[in-house]
Amino acid sequence: MASEAKDRPDVRVLTEIGIIAQLSNARLDRTLPDGLSAAQFGVLTHFMRRGGAESPARLAKAFQVTKGAMTNTLQRLEAQGFVRIVGDQADGRRKVVTLTAEGARAFETGIGVMRPHLEAMRAAFTEEEFKAALPFLQALRVWLDENR
Repeated sequence: MASEAKDRPDVRVLTEIGIIAQLSNARLDRTLPDGLSAAQFGVLTHFMRRGGAESPARLAKAFQVTKGAMTNTLQRLEAQGFVRIVGDQADGRRKVVTLTAEGARAFETGIGVMRPHLEAMRAAFTEEEFKAALPFLQALRVWLDENR
């Protein structure tokens, strides 16, 4: 019975996604400039994609990590000058995190060092293959996000 479960398409899709995430994060960790982890780069990517300001608690929820883990990541990013953490003017007990210009440059540097790997990946597949994968992956992400 267990052998049947591993052959189900839903299980196989989630297994493939997990392996892809592990491989891409390992590559990212090996490639990023010293002092910048995949987790930190993920936070920079979040700000570059969404812009604006976020609370540490909201970031922790978005990344599905503990508040302590996110606080640690944000403190490391702040120490490097990549984010700014200030008290929330509306509620002094809360903090607000914003991306700095240096953080945006660090993101661009990270993308730059990943470029050869991204170009090799793009050469291995057609643009149509990437586009064909997107609707299902986006719908799966939305469903998973809505059903946390």
